[in-house]
Formats: sequence, structure tokens, C-alpha cells
Amino acid sequence: MSQISNRPVDWETLVKENEDRLYRAALAILGDAQEAEDAVQDTFLKFLEKAPAELDSPPAWLMRVLVNGCRDRLRAAWRRRSAPLWESLPAPEPEERQELEEIFSLPPADRAVIHLFYYEGLSTGEIARLTGQAEGTVRSRLSRARARLRRLLEGETK
Repeated sequence: MSQISNRPVDWETLVKENEDRLYRAALAILGDAQEAEDAVQDTFLKFLEKAPAELDSPPAWLMRVLVNGCRDRLRAAWRRRSAPLWESLPAPEPEERQELEEIFSLPPADRAVIHLFYYEGLSTGEIARLTGQAEGTVRSRLSRARARLRRLLEGETK
């Protein structure tokens, strides 16, 4: 059992309480289910190996490590040579597939801020600290991604 802020951490509880949230964030950033699973596993391993002894918020630390790990994965040379497998996404209807393709066509950094803002409920300041970007950059990314998704939705209703 690990120690955080002088209190023991139940590893099983930590994983159960955070794995789904971390997986959804990794999937939103990476766009690939297997890579998202690997990123989450790597995050928990880093927690075991490197988490500070005095840690006030393990979930925040885990999310920051996950986001940084996803950015590293996106920079990997092998990833730039591969194409996403849309067939592996759970979108049986053609129009749903088109929506997913549009969402995943957003740059990974834009997908990340959309996910962290809307699904994780983080403020732009919190996202800025997590991603290491300026708060203005986070707001710009949110605005740009919203506009692109709005154009997609308006195109469907016409």
C-alpha cells in the first residue's frame, strides 16, 4: 500500500475510481482504443514508480501524467505513418461514422481540450495547467473546435 499525504492509498480503489475517466480522456486525445488502454496503464505504472510522497490530489496528478503521455505518443514517428482504423470505432450507421471522422479529424490538442472541458468539467485554467498551454490558447482551441463541430452539425440539419 502506497502513502500519499501521510495516509495509505488503496491501489484497487484508486484504479477503480480513475480508470474510466482516464480512458475516456486518452481515447478522446489519441483516437485509438488500444493506444488509450496502453496510455492508462502507463499512467498507473508511473504513479507506482514516481508519484510524490506528499500528493494532495491523486486524480489530478494522474490526469496530468496521462495528458503528457498522450502528447508523447502523438509525437512518436511511427504514429505519423499510420492511419486511423475507422472500422474499429463503434459507429454502425454511415452518418455516425461521418460525425466521428469529423471529430477525430480535429487536431489532437483540440480533441483534448474539448474532452477535458465538456466531459471532465475542467475550467480553462485547469486545462491550461494540465496541458502546459496558456489559458488563452486553451480558449482559442475550444472556440476553434466548437466552430468546426457547429459547421458539421449545421450541415446535417440542412
